[in-house]
Amino acid sequence: MKIKLSDHFTYNRLLRFTLPSVVMMVVASIYSVVDGLFVSNLVGDLALSAVNIIFPVTMIIGAFGFMLGTGGSAIVARTLGEGRKELAQEYFSMLIYTVLVVGGVLSVISVALTEPIARLAGASDLLIDDCVAYGRIMLAGSVVFMLQVLFQSFFVVAERPQLGLFFSVAAGVTNMGLDYVFIALMDLGIAGAALATVAGYCVGGIIPLIYFLTGERSGLRLGKTKLYGRQLLQACANGSSELMSNISSSIVSILYNLQLMRLIGETGVAAYSVMMYVDFVFIAAFLGFSVGSAPIVSFHYGADNRTELKSVFRKSAVIIGVTALVMVTASELLSHPLSSAFVGYDPDLLEMTVHGFRLFALNYLFCGVNIYASAFFTALCNGLISALISFARTLLLRGGMVLLLPLLWGIDGIWWAVVAAEGLAVLVSLAFLISQRKRYHYA
Repeated sequence: MKIKLSDHFTYNRLLRFTLPSVVMMVVASIYSVVDGLFVSNLVGDLALSAVNIIFPVTMIIGAFGFMLGTGGSAIVARTLGEGRKELAQEYFSMLIYTVLVVGGVLSVISVALTEPIARLAGASDLLIDDCVAYGRIMLAGSVVFMLQVLFQSFFVVAERPQLGLFFSVAAGVTNMGLDYVFIALMDLGIAGAALATVAGYCVGGIIPLIYFLTGERSGLRLGKTKLYGRQLLQACANGSSELMSNISSSIVSILYNLQLMRLIGETGVAAYSVMMYVDFVFIAAFLGFSVGSAPIVSFHYGADNRTELKSVFRKSAVIIGVTALVMVTASELLSHPLSSAFVGYDPDLLEMTVHGFRLFALNYLFCGVNIYASAFFTALCNGLISALISFARTLLLRGGMVLLLPLLWGIDGIWWAVVAAEGLAVLVSLAFLISQRKRYHYA
């Protein structure tokens, strides 16, 4: 039976509704991991370091898609909850067209400036050629990447999370298959990895675009609209936390790379790259649940159904807590085999990676609360609080800790930085959740 946003959500129904979003995020993360496996084992650790130098830059550009996807989907879901379907469709169409225009402009500018951007991000003379080769292709695909992340949110609003999962899996299979063709068979090196990734983005971005143009089957249709300036600004403000989170996380990754280049060199960046690839997969569970449950919150907030809002919030808190314990246990047990899959060919690099990851992985005790709290306030259309949580969690605390702790503990300070930052950010998240509970009636 199809689950609707207007339903009452038991634990079973909540997990079933959000599972496609979780799997979608995990699959998207896995095909990034496959990129890293091919690059590391077939091209080398220097190429892996180059990918990690330039990847945060691509995420900064793509962050505008996350902003309009999460911020805009909350507005569209709330409008649907208010019973105004036609207006919701016009808002939806406006947001898609905005991404096409903004993404196209940013792609052109960033491709033209790839080399100076790579230098600014920490590329050494040894890495610059690979950074530019990888970066130009990835940045050229920014518009389709934005569309992919945008549609991940809107498939949930359209009550078609399974279809969003299908397109995400199709994009991942495309990427992984072409990784083998371009890198292993055609020997295109790091450029092949970028081409495979962008091809996957096209599957996840362009085909859903065509789908939403074809009719009412999706519940949302891409059609005629006009510029709703107030709602566009509200979507930007509401999604500013996701913009802030992605940009801040990317800046923090750049800071990590700069610190590692200073303390160890290119091999330190390679070790951090492995942790980031594994982190993508683990974090994806929290992100997927947050994305999948956010339209439920927005709908019942718009419908003023306080009983259901309280129920969904309470159940979500339990799910996040259990998931956090599972994540920490799994990451500690799997740290060696996962690291070995990437850098098993270099014993010293492997030892450094395993040691660092076992410290780094303790952050999963805390980060789920912070991710959910930020997404929850976005769903309630309170972009300010959501942005403050994201800012505190990423740029302020992670950035501050990665600059401070290495002064005290050297290389271990880099691995401990994210744990300390997420732990402190939980205090910020809980403070907002407690202080706003009477205003929004969720607890």
